[in-house]
Amino acid sequence: MIEVGKKAPAFALESSEGGTVKLADLAGKIAVIYFYPRDMTAGCAAEAVEFRDAHPALKKAGAVVFGVSKDSIASHCKFRDKYELTFPLLTDPDTKVLAAYGAWGEKSMYGKKSMGIIRSTVLIGADGKIAQHWPKVRGKGHALAVVAAVKALAKT
Repeated sequence: MIEVGKKAPAFALESSEGGTVKLADLAGKIAVIYFYPRDMTAGCAAEAVEFRDAHPALKKAGAVVFGVSKDSIASHCKFRDKYELTFPLLTDPDTKVLAAYGAWGEKSMYGKKSMGIIRSTVLIGADGKIAQHWPKVRGKGHALAVVAAVKALAKT
């Protein structure tokens, strides 16, 4: 399970921008990693657009942003292009990274239980440790809370 103050779990995931993004490559940078259920769904699109709109402020504060789901790179590219996203989307088809970050687990919808992606966000400090974790996020308005946390972290 993900814990604030602990070292972030290592990962290497394929990116919509080509190549692989590794946690090790982010050393010395603040990273915002948000986990979302599916490309092209209303809630995920709204969340992605909020992060797109907040991206300049996050970048100015020294943070990099990544969206992660288990959708394919082809799906990510269509989603990125449709909503003009300005940050990479990473794919985790086997859900190992999602599980390591507490973003894969049992969900309940209309009384039915199933395994799936839990909408959540992790803020990783420049030291590679978890600075903040937002479990079970509501998409709308969340990006603003992340901007505030990144600005606070950048000052320390």
